[in-house]
Order: sequence, then structure tokens, then C-alpha cells
Amino acid sequence: MAEHGRPGRWRSGAESRQRILDAARVLFREHGYGGASVRAVAAAAGVDPSMVYYFFETKKGLFAAAIEVPPDLPPAIDSIFEGGLDGIGNRIVRTLLENLDKSDRAPLVTLTRSAPTDEHAQALLREFIDREITGRLVAVLDTPDAPIRVGMVNVQILGLAVARYIARLEPLTSASTDELVDRFGPLVQHCLTG
Repeated sequence: MAEHGRPGRWRSGAESRQRILDAARVLFREHGYGGASVRAVAAAAGVDPSMVYYFFETKKGLFAAAIEVPPDLPPAIDSIFEGGLDGIGNRIVRTLLENLDKSDRAPLVTLTRSAPTDEHAQALLREFIDREITGRLVAVLDTPDAPIRVGMVNVQILGLAVARYIARLEPLTSASTDELVDRFGPLVQHCLTG
């Protein structure tokens, strides 16, 4: 006899948790932090909202888990810094685009979409950029004006991410990675070493 109860009771805990994360990633990416409710995530995952709280405690906990950095991103970011400053602008742009194009989780896109309306997302976005890019670039430049130069790079990469993946502005959205690297790479390089 089938047990009747809250939706999702028949699933294993690991399966339910994964379904919640998958649904959260889609809804946070599409609607941002403010536009995706725990109730909507639970409905999309086919579970009771209490199960979301059971696994993640809060909406912020769910958001942090949903934007987890894909395992191949840190090595990709490491490759930016191989080869020193020569060509680093092109490597930054290529790494950004290739990882956002192939990732279904795209933490930078999700954070960028959510940051304008949510302080938690703003803090996570700053932490991600500071940890993965800013601090390392400042150290590589090792000049008194390195922080402002790296800040200008952040403007370039965030602007490109917003235009291509969130606002979907043409022709940036349909441009090839190579074309955007050819056009934006020298701008990023100039910000750093020009």
C-alpha cells in the first residue's frame, strides 16, 4: 500500500536533495534570488517546502549550495595566470566565456542576476570575484595602482557577462567566443598593463 503524505517522501534523501538543487539552479538563474521562492523551488522539485528547509535550513543556504562553483572552474582560472602578463587579457576573456557558455550552473551569471536585488547575492558575488580573480591579479601586477586596474577589469568582465548572458544584448549574445576574445581581450589587457 502506497504511503500518502507529503510530496517527495518516497524518494531517498540524496535524490530529493539533488532535485531541490537542480530546481533551485534553474529558478535562481532565471529569476534571481528575489524572484525564486522556496515554495516555487519545492514545487519544481516535487517536494514539500519543509524538505528544502530540512536540507538547506534557509533560502540563503539553498542559494549558496545552488551556486556552488563547478569543479573544473578553479583549474580554468588557474590557467589565466600561467604565462604571466603577456596575453592575460585574452586568457581572462576566453576563460570567462568558455566556462559560462558550457556551464548549466554558471555561478557568475546567477550571482550577477541576483546581486542588484539581494544583499546576500551581492556579498557572494564580491567574495567570488575577490577570491578567484581580484586578489590574484593584484598580486601578479604588483604595482601601486593594481587595485584600480583590476577594478577596471572587473567592470569589463561583469559588463560582458551581463550583456551576453542576462540582458542578452545582440550582437554580443550570438558572437563567437573567438570574436569576443579578439575584441575584449585587448581592452582587458590595456586595463592591466596599458
